[in-house]
Amino acid sequence: MDQIEVGSPGKDDCNLAMLAHLLGIFTGFIGALIIWILKKDSPGFANSQAKEALNFQITMTIGFLIAWVLAFILIGFVLVPVLYIANLIFCILGAIAASKGQEYRYPFAIRLVQ
Repeated sequence: MDQIEVGSPGKDDCNLAMLAHLLGIFTGFIGALIIWILKKDSPGFANSQAKEALNFQITMTIGFLIAWVLAFILIGFVLVPVLYIANLIFCILGAIAASKGQEYRYPFAIRLVQ
């Protein structure tokens, strides 16, 4: 029989945290926002990881908006694929860590939601 460490997140929290990271690939900040709204009043793993995913997706949204503006001087056409690939890679890394119950912090994110 497996023993569960005291303080380790439950499987439901791990699944919600993993979902918050993965939804960023498809829905931008909306998916992480919904999960964070559902879990914001309960302290724990799902809350902190949804908040982390939300902050990263807000940062990516700002990056995509800047790239769109820069597309008028042709630099944005290079930035959009770079941002998309970075978003894909970091969201997958976050989902893998969350599924194992490990805290994941994105290497760059504007921390707007505290």
